[in-house]
Amino acid sequence: MLKETAQARPTRRYVEKREAILDAAARLFNRKGLRGATLSDVAQEVGLSTNSITYYYRKKEDLVVACLMRTIDEIAGIADATAGEPLPQARVRRFIALFFQRLARTATGERPELMSFREIRSLPDTHADVAFAAYTDMFRRIRKLLRSDTPKDPAQRSALSAAAHLLLSLTSGAMTWVERYEPEDYPKVADTVVDILLNGFASPSSQWDSAPAGTPPISKAETTQEAFLRAATELLNELGYRGASADRISARLNLTKGAFYHHNENKDDLIAACFDRMFAVIRDAQSKVENGPGTGWDKLCAIARALVGYQFSSQGPLLRLTIYGALPEEMRKEKMLTMNRLSARFVRFLVQGMQDGSIRALDQSIASLQVNGMINAAVELRRWVPDASGENAADLFIRPLFLGIFSGQ
Repeated sequence: MLKETAQARPTRRYVEKREAILDAAARLFNRKGLRGATLSDVAQEVGLSTNSITYYYRKKEDLVVACLMRTIDEIAGIADATAGEPLPQARVRRFIALFFQRLARTATGERPELMSFREIRSLPDTHADVAFAAYTDMFRRIRKLLRSDTPKDPAQRSALSAAAHLLLSLTSGAMTWVERYEPEDYPKVADTVVDILLNGFASPSSQWDSAPAGTPPISKAETTQEAFLRAATELLNELGYRGASADRISARLNLTKGAFYHHNENKDDLIAACFDRMFAVIRDAQSKVENGPGTGWDKLCAIARALVGYQFSSQGPLLRLTIYGALPEEMRKEKMLTMNRLSARFVRFLVQGMQDGSIRALDQSIASLQVNGMINAAVELRRWVPDASGENAADLFIRPLFLGIFSGQ
């Protein structure tokens, strides 16, 4: 772990000031991203000079890692506090309940904000390695919560890892949307999330089809600009804003840097275009499904399969929503508004399903957030399940949300 610039046995005053710095930094990094928040911003928040901040954390990246490590430690602690429950279902329920309790304490001002994980990819390798190692350990603790026994074959292990990724992604993703509710309602929101993850969406009359017909393919002729957008999306997902340089994007396409600037004014414009490309893919797929035949359940399954399948296709992936933090503030607000509108479209499929009896009665608003979160998290599935592909991703990742996280076990 990276060492802080301080004496071996810090004083109480030192610890209090360090915690205040971490509190302010997590809040600023969540609002502005690693690119937008500076050490000067943090210093101003806590009433110190920038030079005083460097006494605690020499570089901004050191401070980011410290914030991430504190959040990872807290979530790992929640997992450990849950592990004593006798059954996996009870562990999931308690894990989510404790996590939302922690979010409520942030909302009421009792505890500082948890740091979003979106900045891990924006870190230099030496810092990212430290954060990813801790994140992986936390992931393994959460995966153990889902086990009733030791998986006996590779398929069971893959399903378990996929379910753990789903649980962690959707639970931690609540940090981005839970503030729309009153803090006193967080326990009820947690209960709704638990209900969805344990019981899925399907009514008793609906069945999961592992080989459906009628899922609309997503395809588009690839122009040179489209190729730039695809390569940029891949690199932004893999390496974050800093890693997706003009040189790397051009090299991935075997083109010159001059060709990059022939097609793109600058990197921010390219990222904005990557968002617009993603929005067009989601919007077109939603419209095709909505205007087609079938029940609400059929349509929800079809759109989820189409978009998750796109993540693994030659034209994919979709842009990870974690890149929002790298955008200029006005652009970030605009792109987040569009994404929220497209996410709300999933509500229509859910409502139709409840009207025609193919989807059970549930909170459509929270359910649509889980669908959107699952589709976004699918881009990371190969990190935890190396054999994930377009052929098995639906059974590995969509089914556990739509039928319940233990439906494949």
